[in-house]
Amino acid sequence: MTSIISFGVILAFALVIFCVIKWWNLPLTGTTPVSLFTFIAILFTSGLDVGLIMFPLAFDYPLYADTATEPAYAFTNPLALEFGFWGFLIWAFYFLTTFYFCAIEPRVKFFDIPVVKILNNIVIITTCAFTGALFLIYMPYYIAEVGDGETILPVFYLICFLVILVAAFSSTDLKFVRVLSVSSTVLFFALIAYMFLNAGMSVGDLASTSSNIGGYFANIHKFIIPLTDYHEFYLFWWFAWSIMIGQFVSRFVGGLKTYQLLAALLVFPSIPLALWFSVLYYYHLNGIGTAGLPNWAMTVVGIVFVINSFDSLIRLYTDNLNLTTERFGTVSYVLANAIGLFVLTLLFQSQWLQIQWVGTVVIGIYLAALAYMFFVKRGQMSNLDGQAASLNSTM
Repeated sequence: MTSIISFGVILAFALVIFCVIKWWNLPLTGTTPVSLFTFIAILFTSGLDVGLIMFPLAFDYPLYADTATEPAYAFTNPLALEFGFWGFLIWAFYFLTTFYFCAIEPRVKFFDIPVVKILNNIVIITTCAFTGALFLIYMPYYIAEVGDGETILPVFYLICFLVILVAAFSSTDLKFVRVLSVSSTVLFFALIAYMFLNAGMSVGDLASTSSNIGGYFANIHKFIIPLTDYHEFYLFWWFAWSIMIGQFVSRFVGGLKTYQLLAALLVFPSIPLALWFSVLYYYHLNGIGTAGLPNWAMTVVGIVFVINSFDSLIRLYTDNLNLTTERFGTVSYVLANAIGLFVLTLLFQSQWLQIQWVGTVVIGIYLAALAYMFFVKRGQMSNLDGQAASLNSTM
């Protein structure tokens, strides 16, 4: 699996470099263009999930700090590692797929091929369920007041199902996506501020702690291929998300040029990530507990993130497969999506399904798309000469 993901990452970065150099000034516009702020909010909240809230303190920082057990992490500090697993360069994956669905897919229509459409939507559905599984698995840790902090109780299954149900309902109308995305972003910044104040941090503390992120940029080349099995898991996870996030957020691009899109995706999401991880790292370094209101605050924001992710992904695969409310009715649509995704969530939670398998399928789709463009649709690609590109009904 390490060879597969290493090949996939190197291929993706090579394609990013090629696209930026060749189509530097190409204007990109989606079918539903929005302002840059709204676009970044949609990208940020759709492109991340509950792991952002629940992983750092629950698992990641203690793991990265234990260099005796895992010496591969010894070259830098835990904050730099966390940022490297979630921020900056890794968002180039989303740039690549967003660019593709804005500029190339309308010309080649690779994802209109029936077998590709089915495979792509299987990826979307299973990755959607993986998000629910992460939420379910880590919920006991963050709501330790309910249960023993480790066991998944029936009430957690109920909460997970209700979250999926709400997301299925919100996906019935496109107007909810802007409300969810902007509100999720505002809530996330409010959570950062609350956790900052709760820890008794000063601006100097934040600056001192966040300076550790420099360890990432000084060693950025080391994050390209897997450092460990856990880093490999993260990279497969990003690949699994990449096509569907690009397909979803590309419709909201509002006239950005290629280089501007790349800069926006690398920089803007990294700012709140850096703040969030720095605040949590201060908790880790100083042994500050999060029992009570901090845990509940993180859980609430995590729930909003899960709803937002599910909403965008449900909307995507139901549009792709014409499983709409107009066709089946709102009640049938909501219940079918909620029940189906909850069952798949339980399969991921039981480890019957693995995100690495999904990421491998996505790398295969990348290769198939490249072959299709080169051998079948090379003529259509010659028209991509700097004129404004826009999405069409394939989305």
